[in-house]
Amino acid sequence: MSAMSNPYAHIIEPLDPQKPEHKFFNLTKLGDPRYERLPFSIRVLLESAVRNCDEFLVKKEDVERILNWKQTQTQTVEVPFKPARVILQDFTGVPAVVDFAAMRDAVKQLGGDPEKINPVCPADLVIDHSIQVDFNRKSDSLQKNQELEFERNKERFEFLKWGSKAFQNMRIIPPGSGIVHQVNLEYLARVVFQQDGYYYPDSLVGTDSHTTMIDGLGVLGWGVGGIEAEAVMLGQPISMVLPEVIGYKLQGTPNKYITSTDIVLTVTKHLRQVGVVGKFVEFFGPGVAQLSIADRATIANMCPEYGATAAFFPVDHVSVQYLQQTGREAEKLGYISQYLTAVGMFRDYSDEVQDPDFTKVVELDLSTVVPCCSGPKRPQDRVAVSEMKQDFEACLAAKQGFKGFQVPLECHDVSIPFQYNGVDYSLSHGSVVIAAITSCTNTSNPSVMLGAGLLAKKAIQCGLSVKPYIKTSLSPGSGVVTYYLRESGVMQYLAELGFEVVGYGCMTCIGNSGPLPEPVVEAITQGDLVVAGVLSGNRNFEGRVHPNTRANYLASPPLVIAYAIAGTVRIDFEKEPIAVNAEGKEIFLRDIWPTREEIQAVERRFVIPAMFKEVYEKVEKVNERWNSLSVSSDKLYSWDPKSTYIKSPPFFEGLTKKLQQPKSIVDAYVLLNLGDSVTTDHISPAGNIARNSPAARYLTSRGLTPREFNSYGSRRGNDAVMARGTFANIRLFNKFLNKQAPHTIYLPTGDMLDVFDAAEKYQQEGHPLLVLAGKEYGSGSSRDWAAKGPFLLGIKAVLAESYERIHRSNLVGMGVIPLEYIPGETADSLGLTGRERYTVVIPPQLTPRMVVDIKLDTGKTFQARMRFDTDVELTYFHHGGILNYMIHKMTE
Repeated sequence: MSAMSNPYAHIIEPLDPQKPEHKFFNLTKLGDPRYERLPFSIRVLLESAVRNCDEFLVKKEDVERILNWKQTQTQTVEVPFKPARVILQDFTGVPAVVDFAAMRDAVKQLGGDPEKINPVCPADLVIDHSIQVDFNRKSDSLQKNQELEFERNKERFEFLKWGSKAFQNMRIIPPGSGIVHQVNLEYLARVVFQQDGYYYPDSLVGTDSHTTMIDGLGVLGWGVGGIEAEAVMLGQPISMVLPEVIGYKLQGTPNKYITSTDIVLTVTKHLRQVGVVGKFVEFFGPGVAQLSIADRATIANMCPEYGATAAFFPVDHVSVQYLQQTGREAEKLGYISQYLTAVGMFRDYSDEVQDPDFTKVVELDLSTVVPCCSGPKRPQDRVAVSEMKQDFEACLAAKQGFKGFQVPLECHDVSIPFQYNGVDYSLSHGSVVIAAITSCTNTSNPSVMLGAGLLAKKAIQCGLSVKPYIKTSLSPGSGVVTYYLRESGVMQYLAELGFEVVGYGCMTCIGNSGPLPEPVVEAITQGDLVVAGVLSGNRNFEGRVHPNTRANYLASPPLVIAYAIAGTVRIDFEKEPIAVNAEGKEIFLRDIWPTREEIQAVERRFVIPAMFKEVYEKVEKVNERWNSLSVSSDKLYSWDPKSTYIKSPPFFEGLTKKLQQPKSIVDAYVLLNLGDSVTTDHISPAGNIARNSPAARYLTSRGLTPREFNSYGSRRGNDAVMARGTFANIRLFNKFLNKQAPHTIYLPTGDMLDVFDAAEKYQQEGHPLLVLAGKEYGSGSSRDWAAKGPFLLGIKAVLAESYERIHRSNLVGMGVIPLEYIPGETADSLGLTGRERYTVVIPPQLTPRMVVDIKLDTGKTFQARMRFDTDVELTYFHHGGILNYMIHKMTE
């Protein structure tokens, strides 16, 4: 960092006069009264702009725009942001390292120095997405699942290990360590950086939408596409529209039976209704002090589900206590408090004088929160536990949609008998077949995990059990969880109910739920049953958790166990017993539910700093299988043509130093005609590779058996698999077919084909392609393959009513044009069928958010907005995408 060329060098001073070598940019010395009225989250953006101001990537006018936030927040003003670090998980990390390796090759071919392709800011990659629940309910389940994980993913793991050696500034946390966001919270988070002689706030972007979890600790972070993260790693700032900041005031005290999960599901529904897409949410008010850091992190984790960019809880004394509890060094704790106080970023939630200006304020009284779940198909569809039974039954009858399954009334009470391990059982609509305590959202929170353990203990003492065909699992987000569950004595009761530890990773929450027992699948299919998965995760989109569970509910860990014991979601826990024990006694949920006080007493005694220290001291060295992987030390990767996991992508083929002039898209066919809320799971599934899919045919042609297919998520280093997996979700609803299927109509002949096969035919004939969509196109996980896949299929543009933030920027990053209907217009209002041919007129001079003409072969013309929102995005488009831009830059 060259301070001398920085126009704000005059506000640099030592934090401690005794240590003049450790300095900081003292924003309070700007002498600008606007600073102390800024939301705390905006202060972090300002500090980054001031410190990185070089009058090239970051200019003085950028600093002024941020300082003037009160005026500029509504003006879609663009500012640069240089986060302090980047975090990746392996599903998104593998393609990032593949891109880096391919970019090194491309730079070399264009005569540049390949070693310039290197992360310049710290990047941590946590391997947590590869493990599946193949084994459960046995004490050796963890060991067997980890063995299978290595067997399936050895090639990917070797590649990542090569990457950690070949690239500077890249640290890998091996498999079996935990879930990325929990490891970030408990171990990786700096809160304040001390680097190159300067103190500055920790901040980050991550290639996972739930990166926002770290906002709960007062570290500003959010999810970006893998493509954008790669640019940040190479030293580019993120170009962002300065956001509005919604102040979310928390008041009151939650009642003694409420969990943090109930609070976050309530907040999610509330903020969805308020409308916070593209905005920051910043929490304040006396209620915040009632929440532990784990509670705050749970609320911040589900930020993508309520649609905000970030959900920020500024650092206060509770944050510092958490850092102490998780074993951070005393010296760091000292300078964290000292720096944040000096720079005006340390918060006292009880002091109203500190409350900054917000765009608008909304409030929640914590005493009004009731126990709840969310489902059956979306995280924002909150259902009070007392209304679960009637809500599910209403969904059965309602027409197909987010709250409807369209089951005929006469089939509602159908019951299908089956045998499992020689015993007779039956399944009906609402039967629970998956119960998973999973996901960083909740496993990072000792209060809900110990709550689940105490509930399990009371259930066992009352003589209750879980039916053996229900797929139960416990996948903690770090080794610390297992440690305190064991030390507090509740692990044995969880295991007795079937909740054995099955692995340390995301597992069921991302669809790595593994197979259901065959007799269960047969019964579901025979009765066309709407059965349920109940999980303590953050996503429950259709087709995500398991292909056979059409209803999926998000719930707190104690409720996951409760529904597993009940065996159905068609139960009113207030009026009906959860079960009848062997003595014939009716047991109600209230008989076994632990209070907040009971849980806190156990937490105070058993969640201690020594545990965190012991687990994390050896986290990078403890996995023997990882340690035994041997990899080459070459700086250029030797691609293996036989590999079906790692393949050099075709993104840079034919790349020259000369820029191409953007061309109009002429006479494009529509590949797919889609509706609202098409998620990145629909566009680029992460789960199982269906045996009759184009990807399966490709893998079979390479000599693999179905057992060796693994998941799409694990194959993201191979573009041939991922292109074939694009739009391969069985739950994709295509208006051309008027049903859910991973197929489309090849318009020239009217044939129904797999989406990939149709796209391939269009490409062979030289026809460009378009996708039509409705609102919220690309919602869900940040998934760069949801943009890379369409690019490889020959899709030149998407025309939608609105986009999810990360997905739009990913399309831009791949050079695919995001077109948006003019407000008030839709495909229906314009009378579009998707069977027309489309010409998108692209003029030689482009400006951000410009309106362009679209001409149809029917003679009709209408207009749409090109969603290149900033000049930087237009620059990327002129280069053919962000990665091409980086290669051109490195070879100048």
